[in-house]
Amino acid sequence: MKDHTLITLLLSTALALPAFAQQSSSSSNAPLPSQSENTICNEELQPASSGDFWNGAEPNLANLIGHPLAGKKYVQGQVQPIQDCVNKLDDVAASHTNMIKDIDGRSHQGIELASARVKEADEHAIDADNRAKTAQQAATQTTAHLSTVEQVVGNIDQYMGGTQTEIDFRPGQTVLNKKAKEALDQMAAPLKDQRSYVIEVRGFSSGHGQAAIAASQQMAGSVVRYLVLTHKIPVHRIYVVGMGNAPVAAVAGTRAKRASSGRVEISLLKNDLVSSVQH
Repeated sequence: MKDHTLITLLLSTALALPAFAQQSSSSSNAPLPSQSENTICNEELQPASSGDFWNGAEPNLANLIGHPLAGKKYVQGQVQPIQDCVNKLDDVAASHTNMIKDIDGRSHQGIELASARVKEADEHAIDADNRAKTAQQAATQTTAHLSTVEQVVGNIDQYMGGTQTEIDFRPGQTVLNKKAKEALDQMAAPLKDQRSYVIEVRGFSSGHGQAAIAASQQMAGSVVRYLVLTHKIPVHRIYVVGMGNAPVAAVAGTRAKRASSGRVEISLLKNDLVSSVQH
């Protein structure tokens, strides 16, 4: 019985060995990973040595069971280079992912910084444009004002004769009477709050030399005091001249005559050109 069992086992092994040897031979032609650490993931994995499955060993059951292909250590030695390569690729992928995140973060910061600077530049440009417009408006206003000033200066001495009033004095008299005051009131009342006018006061007196001049100045002074104190006429708008016994201007067709009594001529001179420009 034992012999029959042993013969059956040997026949089964003999029939299985050719098929297993053929499978092992084809497996030996497949590429196996190289165990060199310097070539992991850098070069194509090389197959193991192309020896026969038995490698010179006798094809029997003992060698079959003890062959390295059947050991766990051998399998781990063949798989480890692949696992190392996979781990290294994972490290490289993680490193590249971090680099991409870093580059993306820097790019985002750069874009935000550039956007902020563009916005700041736009604000500066708008502010500069507003200042330029303001300066242009100021220049236009200044030009217009200068034009007005030029017109005023050009017309400043263009006074035209207006109202004329004559005050008569009796010989030796320098005080204004009621009639003289009424005449001055009628002339000076419309001048309140007005500008661009002057009043010329010329005094004439009978007599000769310095005495006549002094008397004419006293009469003219009485008129000026009344205008300044009563009607608040500014002193700088009044021009006083003591003519003494100077001849009176001749009327057309007559001769000039000298004063036979005291007299003061008041002439209102107005500059309508300056008034119109100022308004």
